Amino acid sequence: MAKNRSEIVAEVAEKAGTTQAQVNGVLDALFQTLETSVSNGEKVTIPGWLSVERTERKARTGRNPQTGETINIPAGHSVKLSAGSKLKAAASGK
Repeated sequence: MAKNRSEIVAEVAEKAGTTQAQVNGVLDALFQTLETSVSNGEKVTIPGWLSVERTERKARTGRNPQTGETINIPAGHSVKLSAGSKLKAAASGK
């Protein structure tokens, strides 16, 4: 099972006793903050729950799977998400 954003917003609004519009606003602000921080190379940590950081990937050579031709893959950035202790415990059923 997977939950989409609208299902999460509805559930959080119900548990917090607030409106879905307010929860949507908070989520938008959270994601904008994450976007800005990660794009600036800052690590964002919510202790016990998760951490988000930008990582760097070095340039490397790869292979085109259709032709087998060697290609150069340029250096770039990626995002690393790490689960915190509370999230890991929830996943393991403890």
